[in-house]
Amino acid sequence: MQTAAASAPRSVPLSRLTDNFLDGTSSVYLEELQRAWEADPKSVDESWDNFFQNFTGKAASSPGVSGQTIQESMRLLLLVRAYQVNGHMKAKLDPLGLDERVPPEDLNPALYGFTEADLDREFFIGVWRMSGFLSENRPVQTLRAILKRLEQAYCGTIGYEYMHISDREKCNWLREKIEQHVPSKYSKERQITILDRLIWGTKFENFLAQKWTAKRFGLEGCETLIPGMKEQIDRAADLGVESVVIGMPHRGRLNVLGNVVRKPLRQIFSEFAGGTKPAESGYSGSGDVKYHLGTSYDRPTRTGKHIHLSLVANPSHLEAVDPVVVGKTRAKQYYSDDFERKKNMAILLHGDGSFSGQGVVYETLHLSDLPNYTTGGTIHIVVNNQVAFTTDPRSSRSSPYCTDVAKALNAPIFHVNGDDVEAVVHACELAAEWRCQFKADVVVDIVCYRRFGHNEIDEPSFTQPKMYQVIKNHPTSLELYEKKLIESGQISEETVKKIHDKVYGILSEEFENSKDYVPKTQDWLAAYWSGFKSPEQLSRLRNTGVKPEVLKNVGKKITTLPPSFTPHRAIKRVYEQRAQMIETGDGVDWATAEALAFATLLAEGNHVRLSGQDVERGTFSHRHAVVHDQETGERYCPLDHVVTNQKEEMFTVSNSSLSEFGVLGFELGYSMENPNSLVCWEAQFGDFANGAQVIFDQFLSSGEAKWLRQTGLVCMLPHGYDGQGPEHSKHSSARLARFLQMSDDHPFVIPEMEVSLRKQIQECNCQVVNVTTPANYFHVLRRQLHRDFRKPLIIMSPKNLLRHSSCRSNLSEFDDVQGHPGFDKQGTRFKRLVKDKNDHGTVEPEIRRLVLCSGKVYYELDEERERVGAKDVAICRVEQLCPVPYDLLQRELKRYPNADVVWCQEEPMNMGAFSYIAPRLGTAMLSVNRGSFGDIKYVGRPPSAATATGFAAVHKMEQTELVQKALQAEKM
Repeated sequence: MQTAAASAPRSVPLSRLTDNFLDGTSSVYLEELQRAWEADPKSVDESWDNFFQNFTGKAASSPGVSGQTIQESMRLLLLVRAYQVNGHMKAKLDPLGLDERVPPEDLNPALYGFTEADLDREFFIGVWRMSGFLSENRPVQTLRAILKRLEQAYCGTIGYEYMHISDREKCNWLREKIEQHVPSKYSKERQITILDRLIWGTKFENFLAQKWTAKRFGLEGCETLIPGMKEQIDRAADLGVESVVIGMPHRGRLNVLGNVVRKPLRQIFSEFAGGTKPAESGYSGSGDVKYHLGTSYDRPTRTGKHIHLSLVANPSHLEAVDPVVVGKTRAKQYYSDDFERKKNMAILLHGDGSFSGQGVVYETLHLSDLPNYTTGGTIHIVVNNQVAFTTDPRSSRSSPYCTDVAKALNAPIFHVNGDDVEAVVHACELAAEWRCQFKADVVVDIVCYRRFGHNEIDEPSFTQPKMYQVIKNHPTSLELYEKKLIESGQISEETVKKIHDKVYGILSEEFENSKDYVPKTQDWLAAYWSGFKSPEQLSRLRNTGVKPEVLKNVGKKITTLPPSFTPHRAIKRVYEQRAQMIETGDGVDWATAEALAFATLLAEGNHVRLSGQDVERGTFSHRHAVVHDQETGERYCPLDHVVTNQKEEMFTVSNSSLSEFGVLGFELGYSMENPNSLVCWEAQFGDFANGAQVIFDQFLSSGEAKWLRQTGLVCMLPHGYDGQGPEHSKHSSARLARFLQMSDDHPFVIPEMEVSLRKQIQECNCQVVNVTTPANYFHVLRRQLHRDFRKPLIIMSPKNLLRHSSCRSNLSEFDDVQGHPGFDKQGTRFKRLVKDKNDHGTVEPEIRRLVLCSGKVYYELDEERERVGAKDVAICRVEQLCPVPYDLLQRELKRYPNADVVWCQEEPMNMGAFSYIAPRLGTAMLSVNRGSFGDIKYVGRPPSAATATGFAAVHKMEQTELVQKALQAEKM
């Protein structure tokens, strides 16, 4: 004990003692209470009578608290609290012993006036409504015993951080677990199980190292993760969890796949030997490196239960998979009616550098308690290498721990020495218990090391020579545990050898079997996806029109508010206008068309979810999906009442946190669980999508090719040049060119376009549309579910068209009855291209110019055409930009054999559809002898670094010029 720095304790008034839990007011109150008790013991509550009797040694059965003063009691409470708050800073966490932290001064008893002479004095430290050491029913203990137990509890190989949690119940629960009088001991049977799992985790890496020299991002240095995760999942299963969704980076991924998720070892070895061979269906995609792949399996637990585990495939972008996993977990909870969040759980693994460095970690953490995003808590496991690639912690974060970001959530954090496998197991089990008890996030920080650097062919001594000198001579966690068990007599060397031989034998057998292994596509596809088509299997086109009586029925429901409800008068008028649209069938606007699409899908039994910033009202105050009572504040959502006894959350519209990366990733994960759902994410403005670019690049555009995972996620990105001045000019563009650039369709090859054989959309990686009518919007949303495959849909949503007098549709364009203007020979469905509004014949040689465009610029072109009377100009709208509707372009090119071909856009040349459309339009022209790429005339803004001008006057001038140029009488 350090005593030199402390002077002998002096008696001080209680009012001079201050701390967070004992402020000046509290201590003055205590003094007054004690004076009252001394005058008349019956004047205070019985609990305080007992308290003061113990402290003054006057208790009837004296517990031996000789001369304990209240000042000493307060100082002892401060000492105990110091251990609870800062004990982790003295814990033995670094397996390499390189940690140079100085134990905090406030853990020194001398600071509180205690000397060697006090060590064998007995003290009582009970406190009302406290657990652990400070519980009222604690027996008196000597100071020596108290200090020993504090050291065992808080300064061993687990360091606990939980005193930042403001909830007393949660803190008391943890105190009971941490400060229990006898440390938990594992039985011999459990120790053998832990050893067996540690041997599997270690031998797996050794076996791969023997067979292949390629990069595998092995787990060496943190092999205790395997028994830790397995015991954690077993404990969760005992507590009612039936399904776990896992997300993790590449380090240790193969080991987790093989030993935790139980992906067949032969399949892992087969992928290592040369990649996955094409499956029986031929649906093999481009493939990905083995340490990015995922899988899902059912496996038994140690106690005989069964649990479903799925590991989500992910890219090299560390932490990008976090929100995807959480979204997928939330979807599982919806489909299994797990609204108490008991049966489905997420586990996320992180690296130390990425957990503190990547912003999406914070975005994901902050979804954890939001009503429409919570999953009832995620377990976070940090594989803390104590180095990020080549960067030391002092250069990679500003906080003491990489896990400090989780304190914002009031999540407990368990730091654990990665060499102590029983400590790792205990921390992992405690995390499972916490999550199941409180439905809240929790972090396990396994402090370990990388035995071979960033990967197996890396040379870590270039940048961490001291660390790797230590690692070179450091025993493995398996060697340490085997030695401990053998020396304690718990297990014999012979038993250890038998386990080693068994594991090696199975690994060798699986290696031989891997040589003939042929994977199946269904290894990947979840049960809900049974019967869905791959790009190689033809999916028939279906009509998306709805019976008129159904439209009228659901239309009435989505435009009716309860009689007792008091909406804002402007909203009441909106709903009255919508009801009129449904009643008369005339002038259906954008928001009503969207509501009809959602409602008809709900009536067919589908789940619909719309999420994003301000989506309940809509950024442009057009949707009003949720209405607020102006007197009571009560919320009402008409789409919650489309069908009788509609399931909770069957329709979900939810304002999100101010996050793009995290929320879009969440919705992507949600959409991957079940194909019978329309999952939509709407950006507040289209250009905000660039905050989620990683999700677009790594998951949406390439996920199916890399991992054979389909998704029908819809992204609505408000787009359009309105000239709203400096404040909003930057929001004009959703960066349409970027999404088109990601398309994998060939610009110079026209695919099979015969309607009965067409697989164009199936074979493309995404769809991009710029829709100009409410009816077409209705049909493109319904088309997402009315086919046997799923494909991402990017919608350039309008802004001024939401209320444009010409942007209206008749209700007949939504139905499935033949004979009305919206019904053609294909039936009522999404129109990939809208032909000229004039009733042109099959061939129109008098038309001098064919203007092709997309989006709202059409209405400006049409208005100008009417103004100047340019009847010899045809204007066609390309509603589906990607993949290009070659058959319809060819039809229009043949219809106007003598017309110049113009592509008109309001975006700058480098930011609109031109660079994508031009080569494909040229290919279509070449195929019908109408010229080629060089014959296309471009009308639009010139290339620009900025998306739009910040000056309204300049915008208006530019817009007028391009519209007039497209229609000019002179030849271009």
